[in-house]
Amino acid sequence: MNRRDFMKTTVLATAGTAVASRQATARTAPSDRLRVGFVGCGARAHQLLQVAVEMPDVDVVALCDAYTGRLDRARARTGGKATVYKDYRELLASPSVDAVFIATPDHWHKTMAVDALSANKDIYLEKPMSFAMADGPAIVEAVKRSNRILQVGSQGVSSPEIAKARELIKAGTLGQVTMVRAAYNRNGDSGAWLYPIPPDASPATVNWEQFLGPAPKRPFDLNRFFRWRCYWDYSGGVATDLFVHLVSWYHHALDLKSPSTVMAAGANYRYKATHEVPDTVNALLMYPEGVTASLMCTFNNAEGTASGLEILGTKGSLALRDGGLTFTPESGHDDNRWVVSSWAEAAEKAYYADPKVQAIESPWLKPGQLREGSESWRSGGRDDDYTHIANFVSSVKTRTQPVEDAAFGHRAAACAHMVNQSIREKRIVEWQS
Repeated sequence: MNRRDFMKTTVLATAGTAVASRQATARTAPSDRLRVGFVGCGARAHQLLQVAVEMPDVDVVALCDAYTGRLDRARARTGGKATVYKDYRELLASPSVDAVFIATPDHWHKTMAVDALSANKDIYLEKPMSFAMADGPAIVEAVKRSNRILQVGSQGVSSPEIAKARELIKAGTLGQVTMVRAAYNRNGDSGAWLYPIPPDASPATVNWEQFLGPAPKRPFDLNRFFRWRCYWDYSGGVATDLFVHLVSWYHHALDLKSPSTVMAAGANYRYKATHEVPDTVNALLMYPEGVTASLMCTFNNAEGTASGLEILGTKGSLALRDGGLTFTPESGHDDNRWVVSSWAEAAEKAYYADPKVQAIESPWLKPGQLREGSESWRSGGRDDDYTHIANFVSSVKTRTQPVEDAAFGHRAAACAHMVNQSIREKRIVEWQS
């Protein structure tokens, strides 16, 4: 889902649920350039940082991280112009910062987001928005109190694929949608978050206490610092890291809110020595709008079930994968030959003589003809990171909340928390409003 702009015509219905802020003007620099700081400068943050420094109306002016190696590299990406802060609260207190990108481990998200809102900063908050279910409403309320802009960073929501899918669904092209199937599979240590650890990482270059923050106190551990997604103390594993992307995509495409019930199963088959969280998860999410979503992820096979999203309706299906979108119409006919052939011959002939039957039965009753087939679109141009960040910048300047606002982010993350709760408690979990 990381290649953009359809080569066929696609309406990019990107930012904007048009929830107007009570503040009329954006807090941008006098030059109308948005001055941003990065709280957290890990691998994902560097991807966002590289996009931000390329944007014509953004200046990256501040950086903060618990590992000096990341900070040095991040500052180099700003041409040495950004100010480095040891404590994120000092960064938030700086009047030269208009907005912040928070790209830290999940367990810091609520604390940092609420602190940033209290400091009157707008926020681009990496997914998942929350580390625990209760964190979501707290962030939503903090946004309301502050009148600031918060956009969650599941960048596929701004993709042309999802925009086109949403357009087709709203036009009724798929008919009644009742099923979603989605997968995010990987195979290999890197896909399972066992990233290489920099050779200079040590107690001298890593601020362990700063990393831990609100998490349980533990001895210095580079595996936990650089591979934090493997541990319950800092992450929700597959559900919060990968399912949140899938959920965000189909929530936006279908205008879904929250599942009424969730049931899930997960286990660790391959990474028992390194992971606390499961390496394989399957989940069913049932929505009151009449849609069931089936989600799966494994770190043990990448090819058997293609990663991506399928939206299934009574008139057709949409498949989003590999940077493209494909619509396939349903055949739209019945074939009762195997039943009617057991009738008396006269009854069979009378059945097929009925014009109503001829209108709906199998094509074999009609002369040869071409039937409208599948249609596909491919994406190109700027990637979703760029588009999503551009939408954030636009929201900040126009003071309108983005599509992937705090309420959206809470509902998507809550799905992941319900999946994990179902796995750990071995029961069906119901949505609590």
